[in-house]
Amino acid sequence: MKKIFLISMLILACVVLTADEMPWLKYDNLKLGSEKSLDIMTWNIQKFPKHKFAVELAANTIMAIDADVIGLQEIKSAKHFEQVIKILQTEDPEDGWQGYRANTSVCNLNLAFVYKSAILSQINIYEIYADDEKYHSPFPRKPLVMEFTYANEDYVVINNHLKAKAGKKNEKRRKRAMQLLKEYVDRNLADEEVFVLGDLNDNLADAPKDNVFSGILNDPENYQFVDIKIANDSMSDWSYPYWEYRSHLDHIIITNELFDEFETNGSEIRVIPLAKFMKGGDDARYKYLTDHRPVFLKLMIK
Repeated sequence: MKKIFLISMLILACVVLTADEMPWLKYDNLKLGSEKSLDIMTWNIQKFPKHKFAVELAANTIMAIDADVIGLQEIKSAKHFEQVIKILQTEDPEDGWQGYRANTSVCNLNLAFVYKSAILSQINIYEIYADDEKYHSPFPRKPLVMEFTYANEDYVVINNHLKAKAGKKNEKRRKRAMQLLKEYVDRNLADEEVFVLGDLNDNLADAPKDNVFSGILNDPENYQFVDIKIANDSMSDWSYPYWEYRSHLDHIIITNELFDEFETNGSEIRVIPLAKFMKGGDDARYKYLTDHRPVFLKLMIK
């Protein structure tokens, strides 16, 4: 009996192993970018790569969505990040895909940018609030800034991954981070076209007394959360879709220099529900790739 049991267990193990195949994704359904728009995206690719299929899935997803600039969070492995860039360069050489990954996160969950060098120029990438002694509490991952020129206009994207988890202490850290980000833009980029984005790890729809984004929300003449309607609609696709933890945590802010473009016909903001186009749905996306959905902004540039 023991022998039969062991043989049965070995057969079952083989079935499980062979069943672990990369799930297909209907990549054609993900296409959002266009040649007539500036397309910006933020995406937390959880502890990348969390699975052997994550590199190919991430690269193909980025290529299919076709954004021009992508701010990524939780990029653990420099080697696997470079593999994503290599796939993009090989499969889509015309866009001249390039990438930059920071390496200063103490827990190695680094920020990164992926972008199309064929349509962008004057690219400059650097960190701000980099003094750990002064700023580690609000910024466990230093904000990563990308300056670039697109269609003869200059833009700035500030990529962030703020402190996670509930509790007053962590909320205070996130609120201070948002205050500092606003101060930086007000002081250094007052007349620039700026995007502030990332996994900001908090809910836009919180009551004012508890809202870590109050500084931005209370300055509508200069700043706008372009995803605020998504955050306020419980029926929307939110960026973190898990049961009792379901919430909208990933955001994109624009400065007033971009308000007209966002109001132009054809501009849009959306969360991309990858699982709807993926074999195995949410369970597969979580197992093989990430717990977050991408947030995508299309701006029709006049």
